[in-house]
Amino acid sequence: MKLLLTAFDPFGGEKTNPAQQAVGLIPANACGAEVVKLTVPTVFVRSVETVVNAIRSEKPDAVLMIGQAGGRSAVSVERVAININSASIADNEGNRPIEELIEQDAPAAYFSTLPIVRIVDAIRAEGVPAVISNTAGTFVCNQLMYGVLHYIEEEALPIRAGFIHIPFAPEQAARQSAPMPSMSIEDSARAIETAIRTLAGSE
Repeated sequence: MKLLLTAFDPFGGEKTNPAQQAVGLIPANACGAEVVKLTVPTVFVRSVETVVNAIRSEKPDAVLMIGQAGGRSAVSVERVAININSASIADNEGNRPIEELIEQDAPAAYFSTLPIVRIVDAIRAEGVPAVISNTAGTFVCNQLMYGVLHYIEEEALPIRAGFIHIPFAPEQAARQSAPMPSMSIEDSARAIETAIRTLAGSE
């Protein structure tokens, strides 16, 4: 299996992104898969363009997108992306769409095509908290998940794709004005590698 594994760069004033850090720990041959890593700009339209270009050049069997969700206490395997952008903060190029469709004349939502229940069960079996999430938000993470699934659907590609959110790293949580949950980069990486193993085993 060839896997395109993506992670966002830092955003929202943070100097690091735990998604990028955790992905950096994943071996290039994790669980027997050929893993192609890609850093994605935290920018609404450009994030999708970046990953779509990589799909065209790498021709992966699956795409696993990783992002940060500060405030969440568990690895969140996303079920669905919705056709709306509505940002509470600006992206890294200053864009802040409010109640805007991602794609005109397109479905209201796309569901992950990953085996999300099996992934969550496998991550929990490794001793890492994990849940199925029914909202990827309305920021760049949701835009990327929706945009990639839309491209795959429109092109009728035999590619599975989905998104996983991970919590703040401890050092990020420590900088927040109110107490926030966190997860070590090592545990986040273990969850990602478990998701890859589960995905590879479902081939």
